Amino acid sequence: MAEEKLAALRSLMASHSPKLDALVVPSEDYHQSEYVSARDRRREFVSGFSGSAGLALVTANEALLWTDGRYFLQAEQELSKQWKLMRMGEDPTVDIWMADKWERAFAKKQQKLIQTTTNLVDQVWTSRPPAEINPVIVHPLEFAGRSVEDKLKDLREKLVQEKVAWLYNIRGSDVPYNPVAHAYAIVTLAAAFFYVDKRKISSEVSSYMEKNGIEVRDYGVVSSDTALLASDQLASTNSAKETGKTGTTVSDNSVEESMKDLVWVDPGTCCFALYSKLNQDKLFLQSSPLALAKAIKNPVELEGLKNAHIRDGAAVVQYLVWLDNQMQEIYGAAGYFVDGEVNKKDQPRTAKLTELSVSDKLEGFRASKEHFRGLSFPTISSVGPNGAIIHYCPEAETCAELDPNSMYLFDSGAQYLDGTTDITRTVHFGKPTSHEKACYTAVLKGHIGLGNARFPTGTTGHILDVLARLPLWKYGLDYRHGTGHGIGSYLNVHEGPHQISFRPAARNVALQPSMTVTDEPGYYEDGNFGIRLENVLIVKEGGTQFNFGDRGYLSFEHITWAPYQKKLMDVSLLVPEEIEWLNNYHSKCREILAPYLNASEMEWLKKATEPIRA
Repeated sequence: MAEEKLAALRSLMASHSPKLDALVVPSEDYHQSEYVSARDRRREFVSGFSGSAGLALVTANEALLWTDGRYFLQAEQELSKQWKLMRMGEDPTVDIWMADKWERAFAKKQQKLIQTTTNLVDQVWTSRPPAEINPVIVHPLEFAGRSVEDKLKDLREKLVQEKVAWLYNIRGSDVPYNPVAHAYAIVTLAAAFFYVDKRKISSEVSSYMEKNGIEVRDYGVVSSDTALLASDQLASTNSAKETGKTGTTVSDNSVEESMKDLVWVDPGTCCFALYSKLNQDKLFLQSSPLALAKAIKNPVELEGLKNAHIRDGAAVVQYLVWLDNQMQEIYGAAGYFVDGEVNKKDQPRTAKLTELSVSDKLEGFRASKEHFRGLSFPTISSVGPNGAIIHYCPEAETCAELDPNSMYLFDSGAQYLDGTTDITRTVHFGKPTSHEKACYTAVLKGHIGLGNARFPTGTTGHILDVLARLPLWKYGLDYRHGTGHGIGSYLNVHEGPHQISFRPAARNVALQPSMTVTDEPGYYEDGNFGIRLENVLIVKEGGTQFNFGDRGYLSFEHITWAPYQKKLMDVSLLVPEEIEWLNNYHSKCREILAPYLNASEMEWLKKATEPIRA
C-alpha cells in the first residue's frame, strides 16, 4: 500500500508543470495547526506515521520522514521499508539535506519552491474524509474574562504603535480535542473580517458578530480579499453602519486608508498561499500580537483554570482508587501502597484491563465533572515498554493488557468551559526494581527543582530547562522532548509562544506573570518502561527577599492536584527540602480535593499523601 501511494505521487510529480523534483508534505493544515482534522492528516496518509509532529519529503527515488525525539521509537515501528527516518537533532535538517543532495542541480537548473495549484496528496487520497460542518459557538464572558470589544481595542492600539494593519488566524470548534474552528480573520483599524464556512454560523453567532463589529465572509473569499489587501482595495460592506457598543462607523475610505501602511503577517502561522498574494514591499513580519496576549491569562481565566484543575484532580484520584482496586482484584497485585509481588499469579481471570479500557474509565470520571466538554488530547495510557513511546496512543486491536509487574504511565487532560488540563503520573502496582525507583526519583527531583525555581524577570524557558534535567544528567540519563508548554483556557492544550525547552525557539519569549506552563520531565528506556511527571504551573511574582538590579523576580504556582506514588520513590535520594515540598504538596491535595471525594476515596487519598519520613 505504501509503495502504491508513493508511485501515484511520483507519477503526479513527473506530470506536473513544471516537473517537481521533490514534494514536501507537512503535518500542519492550511492554518499551521499542530492538531489537525482527519481530512488534513496528509502526512500520515502518505507515510503511515501517526505522530503529531513531522515532515515528509518525497523525491523520484527516496521517501524521508523527519520527526523529533518524542517519536523516534514510534516512527521506527510505523514507517514501511520504503521510508527512511530522519531524526531531528541527529540527522541533517530537511533544508540542509536538500541543499547537500542537490547543490549542483540547484545551481545548474535554478530550482525553486513551487506552489502547486492543487494538493497532489488529495488527488491520491481517494478515501479522504469529508469536511465536517461543526457549529461555531460563542464562549461566554463569564469564562472568557474579557469582551471581544476590549480585545479588539487592545489589538488596534498595538497596530497604531507599529503603524500596520494585521492578518491572523482565528479559532472556533472543528479539530478533535481542540475547541477551534477552521477560519481566518483580517483586522484593520476600522474593520474586522471573519472568514468561515457560513453553514457553521447560527443566527445567534451571526448577531453576536454583528454586535461586535465583525463582518462574516465565506471561507474561500479570504484568498481574493488578501489580494485586495495587497492593493489597498479591501473594504467592508458594512459601510456607514454602526459597529455595536462602540458606536463607531466603518466606511470604505477609512478601511482603505488603514491599508496604506504595512500589513502585519505572522510568518509562523500564515500559510504560503495567502502570503504569496500580499505586496512583499508592505509586509511587517513578526509574531502575532495576539499570541502573547492569549498566553498571559486574565484574572477570570486564571480562576477558571484553577477550578478546572481541582475538578480534574478529583477525577484522577477517583481513577487511581478504582484502578488500584481493580489491579488487586483481577491480577492479585500488591497494590498502589504495598511494595510487593503479585500474590495470585496462577488463578484464572474472568476479566482483564487494557490500556484502552482503563483510559476510557478515566474519561468517564472526568465526564462526570461540571463544565466537561471532552478530552484535550488522546489519552496516553501505556504499560511497560509502551511507556517508552513518548506519545503512545493505544488502539483497540493492538493495545497491551495491564501488568502488575510493570510501570504504568498515563498522560491525559480535559477541556472544561473554564479551563484546559494536562497531567501525567507514573505508577506501579507490584514491586518496582531499584533501578526503576532511582529513575523515577531522578525525574521527580527535576520536576520539583523546576517547579520551585525563582528567576529574574526576562528569563526564558531555554534557561530554565536545565533545572529539570540536572538530576538525570547526574546518572547519564536524559529525555528527548521539551520540559514545558503553555496551556490554553478552554483552547489548545499546547499553547505558545513561550516554552521550557532545550530547543532554540525557547529563547524567543521570556516567561511573564499570569502565563501557564507545564513542568514535565521524563525518562524513557526503550523496551522496558517510561516515566513522566507533569503539573501545570502559573507564573507569578517571586516574593524574594531581595531584588538585585531592580529586575523583579518570578516563581511558579502549582495548580495540578494528584499524589505522587511514594512507593516509587527512593527516599534516600531526596534532600530535606524536597521531602518538605512533597509533604506540603500532598497536604494541599488532601485539603483541596476533599469536597469532591466520597469517604472511601478520601481514605485512599489520605493514605497516599501521608507524610514522607526521611
